[in-house]
Amino acid sequence: MSTSVVHGEEELFARTGHLFATASEIVCAARDLSTWAWTRRAPTPPSTPSRVRKLHQPGALLNPSTAQHLRAVAALGASIRITQADLNETIIIDGRFAILAGDLRDGLRSYGVVSEPAVVQNVQSLFDAAWRSATELDVYDAQNAELCAMAPRVMELLATGCKDETAARTLGLGVRTYRRRVAEVMAALGAESRFQAGVRARELGLI
Repeated sequence: MSTSVVHGEEELFARTGHLFATASEIVCAARDLSTWAWTRRAPTPPSTPSRVRKLHQPGALLNPSTAQHLRAVAALGASIRITQADLNETIIIDGRFAILAGDLRDGLRSYGVVSEPAVVQNVQSLFDAAWRSATELDVYDAQNAELCAMAPRVMELLATGCKDETAARTLGLGVRTYRRRVAEVMAALGAESRFQAGVRARELGLI
């Protein structure tokens, strides 16, 4: 069967874990680390895949532990880029298999496992297009170091519901500067409102 749907990480691991053991190329697109956390249990390949590419959204780097993990993975040789584009959370193995993350319902996520060549090629093309326009991790870090360092504290203050003037004073910023930082954090989270930013921040473990 070229396409199947599985429910939950245990079923997905049982179905696809062996594919990672012989993989020579793995590409991954994810909003954060939780979607593909199960892959860390996959069998260790006899040799390191010759090419690993990971694509994340800026919000992932606002969590210090996530950012540290991504930098460690990059130090081991993986290529990591950051994109503002909407992501279809995907893993592609050797250009032959695609794993597509579905919705999370009642604590259980569904996944599509695809081996139909035409479909996998289309998924690969979407990933490659996003990859070409994305920013290298090191470059993004250099451009946004101050924002990433301040973001957790900004989100904590937003969560308290305090006035902007109070939050700005707490951070030692002017009100305009604080509001600009809030806008930057919202953009990194892909949020259009402060409420939406709070929801996304909780998903990422920022608050």
